[in-house]
Amino acid sequence: MSAKTAKIQGIYRYPVKGLSPEALAHARLSIGDTLPADRLYAIENGPSGFNAAAPAHLRKHHFLMLMRNERLATLRTAFEEAMHTLTIWANGTEVARGDLRSVEGRAAIESFFAKFCADELRGPPKLLHAPGHSFSDGGAKVVSIINLASVAEVENAVGAAVHPLRFRGNVYVTGWPAWREFDLLDREIAIGPQARLKVVRRIRRCAATDVDPDTGIRDLTIPQTLMQAFGHADCGVYAQVIGAGEIATGDAITEAK
Repeated sequence: MSAKTAKIQGIYRYPVKGLSPEALAHARLSIGDTLPADRLYAIENGPSGFNAAAPAHLRKHHFLMLMRNERLATLRTAFEEAMHTLTIWANGTEVARGDLRSVEGRAAIESFFAKFCADELRGPPKLLHAPGHSFSDGGAKVVSIINLASVAEVENAVGAAVHPLRFRGNVYVTGWPAWREFDLLDREIAIGPQARLKVVRRIRRCAATDVDPDTGIRDLTIPQTLMQAFGHADCGVYAQVIGAGEIATGDAITEAK
């Protein structure tokens, strides 16, 4: 299968950093922005100095996150974008719900995490948000792209199944050869009829990928395996949106000329 027949297999966003993904059938990409509502909120793990009036990028250790708080993967969440309502389930039972724009709603979610992560907190958990800000790991507003053929190569190296959602990407691609995404650095790609993106950086993987996204068990050593098998700890790329447009599962991905 050639790069010309590559297409989107799945689209995901993470409305709250560190919590479960939401699958999307389609999404509108805007120039210089993330996937809509991606990493829109984060849960502060002790005082971080974040200023909502002048939001700046903070390193991920300031927040609850899978690299250190793998129990988060056992939760299932849903985010209602119109009302900014977050619902959390544990073991199939609803355990918290709140409108993240209200004091009461945020307090309900924070109270849950104060108990759920009690032995991992450096201070009271606090929901953070600032209009137009994304709590992405790298700071820049980008879309993360995961090549499923590369994930298959990681599986071969690990010798076990590797759930693609371990990599917490936005766009999952079929049709590229393994590691083809690295060849596209500083090049443009087209998705669907209008969207254009420029691939800007490889994604270096951390211990969050060691956590099974279904069970919350830290059962693999993905960064270590990547280094041993391929000489790097990278899987996936970041891309900046340079041309707005709607994208959808099944859309073709081509190298822009």
